[in-house]
Amino acid sequence: MIRTISQTLPVSALIEQATQDIPGWSPQDQLLSLFTLAFGSTHLEGDILELGSWCGRSAVALGLAAKLSGKGTVHCVDLFPEKNDWYQNADGTYSFAVTLDGRKYGAYGEQTVWAAPYLRDIAPVYERYAGTLEAFNAAISWCDLTDWVKPFKGDLHKFASSAPPGMSVRLAFIDGDHSYSAVAGDIRLTEQFLRPGGWICFDDAFSSYDGVNEAIQKHIIESGRYQCCQQITRKLFVAQRRVS
Repeated sequence: MIRTISQTLPVSALIEQATQDIPGWSPQDQLLSLFTLAFGSTHLEGDILELGSWCGRSAVALGLAAKLSGKGTVHCVDLFPEKNDWYQNADGTYSFAVTLDGRKYGAYGEQTVWAAPYLRDIAPVYERYAGTLEAFNAAISWCDLTDWVKPFKGDLHKFASSAPPGMSVRLAFIDGDHSYSAVAGDIRLTEQFLRPGGWICFDDAFSSYDGVNEAIQKHIIESGRYQCCQQITRKLFVAQRRVS
């Protein structure tokens, strides 16, 4: 069933209505900021790239921007773990590993998920859905965004290797593995697609993830390749790639 979303609502109310039942952690101020950047960057050519989608909260906000502006596809790259991909570590915390094409992709290795938030926020998803990809597709379908939002099961390396020649991105939202090496690598891969004047955005920036902070500081702020480097909300950092 497709959810009816009133386009006469203010954008903030529209996003809240569209995402109210989608599991996830992206707060409304962050979703509105992502929508605004995506909607306001339509003077640039290119699509939108999201790394780390979970059940689709931010993908819906980005998809609404694409749909209402009539421009661009939102490519959502995620490992989309199923219930059996999660395992409990010796200290009681949780991590997961997904096997794709014979290769194992791990997550939450350096900063694992404590049992309480796992049981409160993650386990209930698998009581409603067979996996997060099913949850994601349901959210996108409910909001009538299937023509604008396309999931990709894998990591950014796998996505980049299969992307069409000449693909460009006007906005990228990075919310994958939070280790320094992973974020630094995701920045390098994203820069293959990010247009001059395009935006790169990070979740969980300058909050409680040292790896994310260090990668942003070194590879964005100090790189000289970006302007308008700014913390927009409590945990969303954005920067605009220099034109020249």
